[in-house]
Amino acid sequence: MNPFHLAIPVKDLIVTRAFYKEVLECKEGRSAEKWVDFDFFGHQLVLHEKSDIAFKDGKGSNQVDGHDVPVPHFGVVLDWEDWIKLSERLQAQKIKFIIDPYIRFEGEVGEQATMFFLDPEGNALEFKAFKDIGQLFEK
Repeated sequence: MNPFHLAIPVKDLIVTRAFYKEVLECKEGRSAEKWVDFDFFGHQLVLHEKSDIAFKDGKGSNQVDGHDVPVPHFGVVLDWEDWIKLSERLQAQKIKFIIDPYIRFEGEVGEQATMFFLDPEGNALEFKAFKDIGQLFEK
């Protein structure tokens, strides 16, 4: 699988850079005064400082399993053990979750672990893992 590239605007590059580097432990790549690349779990995430951008306050959500899933959101599918380690590390750091780590479809096709939280700019992140990665697109 080829890595994806995602570039997002941020108002405070210093704070957001620290979050991805220190909290999520993403390796920093190339950078300049107004942008920085990160190895986002094998994918390229670029933070572009846009101090004049007008962010929408009323982000939407969809009901999934009785949770208000934020839309839009982005994230990655991790290996099961890596997801467990990340969720434990985030809980130890007292990250405020939008949706606490939990298991969906337990014992069914597509069994998966998921969690949602925000970065310092309010971007919603979802990290998930499949018990059987071969069921990623199964119904």
